[in-house]
Amino acid sequence: MKSIRHIVPIIISYLFILLFVYASLSKAREFGDFQLQLGQSPLLGAFAVPVSYGVISLELFISLLLAIDRVRKIGLYLAYILMVMFTAYIIIILHFTSFTPCSCGGVLESLGWTEHLIFNSVFVLLTGWAIVLMEDKPLKKVIFRLLLLLLLGTFIITAIFLSSENEIKQNNAFQRKYIPHGLEKVGEYTLPSNSYYIAGIDDKTIYLGNYMAPLYLKLIDIDLKTEKEIRVEIENTELPYKRVKMVVKPPYFFLGDGTVPVLFSGNTTSWKAKTFSQNDAYYMQYAILDSLHLAITTTSTQTKANTLGVLRKNNDSIEVTLNNTILEKQVDGMFDTDGILLDNSQGKTVYVYYYRNSYVVADHKLKQEITGKTIDTISKAQIDVAFYEKKDQYKLGGKSTIVNKYATTFGDYLFINSDRLGKYEEDEVLKSAAIIDMYNTSNNTYLQSFYFYHQPNQKLLELKTYKNLLIGIVDNTLWVYTLDKKYYQ
Repeated sequence: MKSIRHIVPIIISYLFILLFVYASLSKAREFGDFQLQLGQSPLLGAFAVPVSYGVISLELFISLLLAIDRVRKIGLYLAYILMVMFTAYIIIILHFTSFTPCSCGGVLESLGWTEHLIFNSVFVLLTGWAIVLMEDKPLKKVIFRLLLLLLLGTFIITAIFLSSENEIKQNNAFQRKYIPHGLEKVGEYTLPSNSYYIAGIDDKTIYLGNYMAPLYLKLIDIDLKTEKEIRVEIENTELPYKRVKMVVKPPYFFLGDGTVPVLFSGNTTSWKAKTFSQNDAYYMQYAILDSLHLAITTTSTQTKANTLGVLRKNNDSIEVTLNNTILEKQVDGMFDTDGILLDNSQGKTVYVYYYRNSYVVADHKLKQEITGKTIDTISKAQIDVAFYEKKDQYKLGGKSTIVNKYATTFGDYLFINSDRLGKYEEDEVLKSAAIIDMYNTSNNTYLQSFYFYHQPNQKLLELKTYKNLLIGIVDNTLWVYTLDKKYYQ
């Protein structure tokens, strides 16, 4: 009777054969999409062609080795280091890049990246176990060899990551004017999770919504000493909501989910919301201009491109007005015009493009007043868009250059967070701070820049301003600063 030391490696080898053959054939069957996925990876984009052929060939070659008794051990070692490299790749994607690409097909196509990581880690352990059982050498030597291979696989993927195009690009064509001690810290506040967003701010209170509990608001006073939680009531909770977002602009608030063409509005004294608009327009973002006017971003049925619109309540009806020319199309009219919709608390709409050095200011009727420029020099969107035949979808890739990452406005002042480095700037500071550029939209001028400091090794998730307050969320921490009044009139 065969021993466990002989049977277990055979079983594990056949598991790998099943995994690798199925995965490689799936990639080969949809080779175009597989190459596109690699091409849009922030790590492997520059090596998409050799990697696409190499991975498939290597998976089939290792499967062949695993099927032959006398070379099975070599196949297990190769499977081990390949799975280590796959696992290191996922860890870097999840923790060290700002863009998470599509999964790479095969048996894992339906899994998310975290599930990928768990799956791969299990197979790394299984391979290690099989090698330990097959080797005649002392256990310490086998484990030492496995650790060396683990380090080698991790080193190879890390080297590829470091040699690939850096997500933060140096641009010596512009130079920031930093102001010393421009921000004074009010305090920081630890939140229960990182699912919170800033729904609104007034003179006394910061209103925090929660994507995981969309009908609840956390109210924190400006000095971060007291808090309370309230539940908002809406007329209809039965619709197929996906990502509800609340915007509070005392004395009223709005709540909606653009995947369902409905918006609710209510008063902050009762926190009960009635239907404001239903079946009038789908939207991606909305901003409150006043209690009767909302600005929205949507897709025009005429141009099939992103556009801005206004929802206006007129007695019991809703008037929808779209301006199909206010956003300038450069590439496809969809990805290249993506941006951030803002209201400046004076009834005006501000739209900041993600992928170019530009923003638009319009009145409450979407009549364009200003097309402004930021200090960056990318005036045409540099986007990485690919079409995936299997899903009949266009998707944005990791080689797209984000010029303006986050933005917020109050009155004539516009604050933009950008990870792009100007002349004489080093990226070391970005480990514990975000760069904020400040503009005056009334005369289209760049004013100054400053650092928004936060806990190390985390990234800014959201930024909002109210008067001279500047508030950000970094992971699960709320940071509150005041801007020195000599820089803010």
